[in-house]
Amino acid sequence: MKNKFLSQLFLFILFVICFACRSEENGIDTAKEIQYCSSQALLTLTEAPTLESIPNAIESGTSEWCYAKPGSWTSGFWPGILWYLYEGTGDKAWQNAANRVTTSLLPVTRKAVQTHDIGFITMCSLGNGYRLTGDEEYKAALLRAADSLAVLYNPIVGTILSWPRMVAIENWPHNTIIDNMMNLELLFWAAKNGGSSRLYDIAFRHAEVTMKHGFRDDYTNYHVAVYDTITGNFIKGVTHQGLSDDSMWARGQAWGIYGYTFVYRETQDIRFLEFAQKITDVYLSRLPKDGIPYWDFNASEYSSTEPRDASAAAIVASALLELSTYVADQSTAQRYRREAESMIAVLSSDVYQSRDKNSAFLLHSVGHMPRSREVDTSIIYADYYYIEALIRLQRLQQGKNVIGNK
Repeated sequence: MKNKFLSQLFLFILFVICFACRSEENGIDTAKEIQYCSSQALLTLTEAPTLESIPNAIESGTSEWCYAKPGSWTSGFWPGILWYLYEGTGDKAWQNAANRVTTSLLPVTRKAVQTHDIGFITMCSLGNGYRLTGDEEYKAALLRAADSLAVLYNPIVGTILSWPRMVAIENWPHNTIIDNMMNLELLFWAAKNGGSSRLYDIAFRHAEVTMKHGFRDDYTNYHVAVYDTITGNFIKGVTHQGLSDDSMWARGQAWGIYGYTFVYRETQDIRFLEFAQKITDVYLSRLPKDGIPYWDFNASEYSSTEPRDASAAAIVASALLELSTYVADQSTAQRYRREAESMIAVLSSDVYQSRDKNSAFLLHSVGHMPRSREVDTSIIYADYYYIEALIRLQRLQQGKNVIGNK
């Protein structure tokens, strides 16, 4: 009897040890992955010819960055990466580098706004910079940017105009793309930090209208929602970067998931949380086994060799980590976090990390498939949301707030 007990005890201890080893084996070493990003970013810093040469993309089969200028819609992601590296490592060298590049974007906030992208440009760079340093010059620039973005708001429609040039080119009287959800964070931030309360109202209304018209009944996104400027009525939903007007463009659905997650954070309106879950669930239900979507979910219907989009996966992984902290049902919350960790693990594998191929963090993203631009490439915003996801996961592992001190 005693021997049987000892035998069972031994097997139980062996099981616990094996389980612990398995958990550690499957866990994500965020410090290690952040260090990988640091090494890659250091290479990029040495390659960039000037401070105003903003890394944008590395075409497939090459190893050199194509650069954008301050004011490009992607110009905030590189300084944002540098801020996250400072946050993740505590190394002042990253703070100094981030300050230098971020300062090059300040003039952009003094110009009349041209598109909705001012939110992307400023919140990733100046927003993270202000969050981590409290620099008053950054704060003033963010408030200017928010006021500029508000100029594009149409109170009859209830949304922010995305592409003024498309009014004539495509005959879209008032167009609002799903990407625009991401820029609402700038308005919410400004309303809490000295800006007009009207900025909150604009962001709230934009989210409401987009929730009603920017998605189909099955909770998949339209890339572009077109409205009548006289009546405010919804005219049609179309695509610009997706496969078709009726398909689910992966990055668009990712923008929606991320956007409605922080809209709930800022408003505490349960409708936005419920909607974030609905558009998340349809995304998760249609993913390939490895958790990295095809550039458009409907593209796989035509060929299993269609390009994947690591950028969409990185955006959703980061969003799910935050969303998991708001969901009351613990089984759902845990499922969202597991999904996020699984996506991060795949993105951290040999298949998706750039490593010795180039100085980006990730491979296999898609920018604009219909125009054959940046297809199966390394893209700066994929890297940004990947490092953000790592920082958020690191904070959760440490028992901290997932979004820092925002």
